[in-house]
Amino acid sequence: MSSSSGSLAEELQCSVCLDVFTDPVSTPCGHNFCKSCLNQCWNNSQNSYCPFCKERFSKRPDLKINTALRQLVQLFQEKFSLSKTDVFCDICDERKLKALKSCLECQNSYCETHLEPHQRVPNLKKHKLMDPVKNIKHYICQTHMRPLELFCRDDQTYVCVFCTDGDHKTHNTVPLEHESKKKKVRLMMTQINVQQMIQDRIRMIQNIKHSAELRKKSTERNKAASVELFSDLMRSIERCQAELLEMMEETQKAAEKQKEKLIRELKQEITELKMRNTELDHLLHTEDHLQLLQIDPSLCSPPDTRNWPEISMNTDVSVETLRRALTQLQETLDEKLSQSVMQRMHQHAVDVTLDPDTAHPNLILSDDRKKVRHGDIKQQFPNYRGRFDYSASVLGKEQFSSGRFYFEVQVKGKTGWTLGVVRESINRKGPTAMRPQGGCWAICLRNGNEYWACAGPLVSLSLRGKLEKVGVFVDYEEGLVSFYDVESRSHIYSFTGQSFTDRLHPYFSPSPNDNGANSAPLIISPVNYNQ
Repeated sequence: MSSSSGSLAEELQCSVCLDVFTDPVSTPCGHNFCKSCLNQCWNNSQNSYCPFCKERFSKRPDLKINTALRQLVQLFQEKFSLSKTDVFCDICDERKLKALKSCLECQNSYCETHLEPHQRVPNLKKHKLMDPVKNIKHYICQTHMRPLELFCRDDQTYVCVFCTDGDHKTHNTVPLEHESKKKKVRLMMTQINVQQMIQDRIRMIQNIKHSAELRKKSTERNKAASVELFSDLMRSIERCQAELLEMMEETQKAAEKQKEKLIRELKQEITELKMRNTELDHLLHTEDHLQLLQIDPSLCSPPDTRNWPEISMNTDVSVETLRRALTQLQETLDEKLSQSVMQRMHQHAVDVTLDPDTAHPNLILSDDRKKVRHGDIKQQFPNYRGRFDYSASVLGKEQFSSGRFYFEVQVKGKTGWTLGVVRESINRKGPTAMRPQGGCWAICLRNGNEYWACAGPLVSLSLRGKLEKVGVFVDYEEGLVSFYDVESRSHIYSFTGQSFTDRLHPYFSPSPNDNGANSAPLIISPVNYNQ
């Protein structure tokens, strides 16, 4: 096929079945599909949408055959079929007609007219006829000049009946038709597998497009939420700034009033002191001893005044107010950011249940598959290939191979536990490698108060207090696994830059019972969207 034909074939290809259009129809958004392919997509979905661009239609469109496109497909197919090499009759003298059959005995190809003797003459009717071929000698034994009617399984080659009396006498030979049927069965099985592979890849393409569309919508929502968040933060900053300026203004006014009051009191005392000074000056200059002896004894002592050195202006009021305001603003920012992160994760909350077929025999699961605890006693369970037989662990039944998901687990009252996510192929027979290299992304509690990230090696975690409920968030495409303290809405630890190629399952290990000290179960909790 020429490059132009190949380009045209791509243009005439349905994006669902990846084959040339059959009864092509067009969607309102302008994309073309096989009618049966499009109907099948819509029959398998609750909504009518374009499989290519994902545009949704409020009402299922009435599909009409695109006659112009169908004619173009027919012209292309006719042109392509004519471009194939034709086999012509070897008997025709002038205008050679297309051959209908080739005869292995005569080693000629015949049109319908010249084939007639082979259908009438008894001896000719015994000849081996086949679909017309151009190089008929390839079907003739070049040693015995007889038709290659047999297949030698020992040498994997075609032979004639005379060959079985010679080099292939002791070999396993069967009729070509018999071997051909076996080969055709294998080809049919291969074709089924290939068709399944095609369908799998078509679904993968659709899933990738759908995942990209979900990511795009999620990004738009996050952008809108970010704008709203930072707008809210700016309003909070402006409000705090206005309150702070108002406080500082009021403090300044209070300082001015204090200043004026102190100055008035000081001036009043200065006036009184000046009067006392004048009176003392008069007495000091008098020669009347009798008058001096008769004066009030209080005049001989300093006047009773306020202790002014202990009185000062409070110049630190605005600084302390500023410090309190900034602290309050920081707390507000932290709270709003935590709320934004939690709200973003809550959008991807999933309903997780425990898979009993993976549970270690020592674990006891609740009837609703939401709680798991260690029972100390090994129970008799079928030893499924997917069941943990060494690590006292259990997986979530749900599996994830794309997108984001979030779930919460109550760990209150426990002295030990491990939880997170693991890849589906993690080793369940024998010790489990609790690290990313082994396919595990988890955090754990040991000895009642030691929190660790299973990062290989362990990383000690410094927390504000004892964890009661843990949130687990995974972004498959970003390679991110994050853990959060749900009660304080604070971040605990994140595995970043991971590469996920396998399906992921939630992972739970309640740890040994510890003589009843660790008997509390791990509980998969419903997400509280109001937190």
